[in-house]
Amino acid sequence: MARLTGLSAQTVSVIVRQLEADGLLKRLTPQRGKVGQPLVPFALDSNGAFSIGLKVGRRSGDLMLLDLAGNVRNTIHRPYNFPSPAEMMNFVTSGVDELVASLDPEQRTRISGMGIAAPFELWNWAEDVGAPPDVLMAWKDFDLQAEIAKLFTWPIHFCNDASAACAAELLFGRGRDLQDFAYFYLGYFIGGGVVLNGSLYLGRHGNAGALASFPVTSGRGMSEQLVHSTSLASLERDILREGGDPELLWRDLGEWRGAGQALDRWLGRAAQDVATAAAGIMAVLDCSAVVIDGVARRF
Repeated sequence: MARLTGLSAQTVSVIVRQLEADGLLKRLTPQRGKVGQPLVPFALDSNGAFSIGLKVGRRSGDLMLLDLAGNVRNTIHRPYNFPSPAEMMNFVTSGVDELVASLDPEQRTRISGMGIAAPFELWNWAEDVGAPPDVLMAWKDFDLQAEIAKLFTWPIHFCNDASAACAAELLFGRGRDLQDFAYFYLGYFIGGGVVLNGSLYLGRHGNAGALASFPVTSGRGMSEQLVHSTSLASLERDILREGGDPELLWRDLGEWRGAGQALDRWLGRAAQDVATAAAGIMAVLDCSAVVIDGVARRF
């Protein structure tokens, strides 16, 4: 640690002892058998801190409790036809109580904050979502971060959902071994992110990696945006057109039984269009990898 930080061994020892006293680090079993004093390894104390994550999706919402070591302690998944501010606030109020029920009083004092991952301009795309325009327009003047902050004493942070997913991949997924990569997230609407030099790059307005707008050629030979061919909204429409139940996409988080040939066609189209977009991105950024996440993990 002293070599990595450039600090003296004495300074590092003082810091480590303080982190241990604060319950953020814990001593592991000393390693004996080598010359000199036994080596004493340290690890993050998983009970040292907790955080809560809220995902606001177009068809479902999720709450998650995470500990300091990155372990998922509890999750709550709620499908819906489309989100409304009132429904989301009810979900947060009741869901957080359920989420932290397993923590003892001392552990609850160690909740360090909540992170919200949600699409920018949630009120857009009402026609694609199939929601009454007035329901989604209610989001235009609704500050979800500010309203949730009134409920809890912890800091509340907001991030675009695709950028948040990209950051998670950088910290906990394949991104740990990559210095730079382009990131695709296949959700109700496809999104993305960009990592450069080991850091999430958000751009001047926070829209870097907005890959949904990437132009591709449709099956009709016309140019269209990636969002129209590769998003789950497109698959949902195909399933409905063939007389199936598109809600299975949001009820069953395992295998999508019952999607039939609509799923096969969507996979072929999505794979081709994502490959086209990836080639264009690589031509500009020269990244070391392209990471595809989201529902793609199920296939």
